Amino acid sequence: MRESWRWFGPNDPVTLEEIRQTGATDIVSALHDIPIGEAWPLDAIQSYKFLIEAGNNPGASLHWTVVESIPVHEDIKLAAPGHQKYIDAWIETVKNLGAAGIETICYNFMPVIDWTRTDLKYQLPNGAYALRFDQDKFAAFDVFVLERANARNDYTPEELERAERAFHSMSSKEKSELTRTIIAGLPGKMTDAYTLDDFRHALARYDGVDHAGLRRNLFSFLKQVLPHAEAAGIKLAIHPDDPPWDMFGLPRIICTPDDLDLLFGDLPSPANGMTLCVGTYGSRPDNDLPQMALDYASRIHFAHLRGVSRDRDEQRSFYEANHLDSDIDMIRVVRHLLDNERALDRQIFIRPDHGHQMMGDMKKANNPGYSAIGRMKGLAEIRGVIKALSAMGSEQ
Repeated sequence: MRESWRWFGPNDPVTLEEIRQTGATDIVSALHDIPIGEAWPLDAIQSYKFLIEAGNNPGASLHWTVVESIPVHEDIKLAAPGHQKYIDAWIETVKNLGAAGIETICYNFMPVIDWTRTDLKYQLPNGAYALRFDQDKFAAFDVFVLERANARNDYTPEELERAERAFHSMSSKEKSELTRTIIAGLPGKMTDAYTLDDFRHALARYDGVDHAGLRRNLFSFLKQVLPHAEAAGIKLAIHPDDPPWDMFGLPRIICTPDDLDLLFGDLPSPANGMTLCVGTYGSRPDNDLPQMALDYASRIHFAHLRGVSRDRDEQRSFYEANHLDSDIDMIRVVRHLLDNERALDRQIFIRPDHGHQMMGDMKKANNPGYSAIGRMKGLAEIRGVIKALSAMGSEQ
């Protein structure tokens, strides 16, 4: 497996020099300074690649091989008038990335919001901090802060009662922080930051767009992009919607194996693949991650190996657990990915994801979920599993 590490550019608190010390070999990154909808120029891509690789030496080399992500403009998701120029820009970016030697592009098709959490510093029993999604807090924001039209129709009376309790239990500061966390966006997000009014307007643009309509727009987009990805030697790896269910009345269409079957059945191009984000898919108890690692062997081009622990009484609430200690059988997932590599004679890009903020990093500025020590711990755990399973396989 190819061990990778997400890096957010020169302003990332975790430096390239520190990443080299982890033993990772591949960088996952993007040109975050280019506005959504604009093409990435080849010279900018090459300059960024040089920046990443300039400090390499024979004992510690990093290579930019995975992009996460090229933002998909909202007008593409809506198939709005004039959206073709944004598809053309996406295609130009794919061509330029291929010319620069990029192998894989992770992207998503989430409307309006990207990955979402409600708590950025949920304290664990050992004192470290994790990211958390609390369904009651989310509903409290939706109904009582955002005051989305018809929001109450999306919740049961019991859920509304819990949301109201959660709302009244929060201080004004906590409500403001919850609002910023949800609408200002988290690291690596592929959507714009919003004010509350802007957010309401963005949601309103999707009035009348259902799952079938959004899926039709995704497929139309990919039908144009995939031939160019094939020609450029690039694999596209769609990331699941996070969390993987409808939110704010918006349809989400990459949440379950059924969604993937529709995607790959309609668009069988070998360039059309997936990111097996174990934690995201694992946020739903009806997703069997080891089985998914088996069923989509030829489609998995990238894997985020993290786990979540879901609340017993509200399964939509969860926190980011240790990489090997969660509701997901990570050992079986990794075993199936290794079998996948041997059977198809290839290597899959993997990375640790959403590490805990712990030890010395608790006193440092960090991108939420992307501190150094917690991710290094996760990478070391996953690396140990890979080494052990690989040794077992060679003895059989």
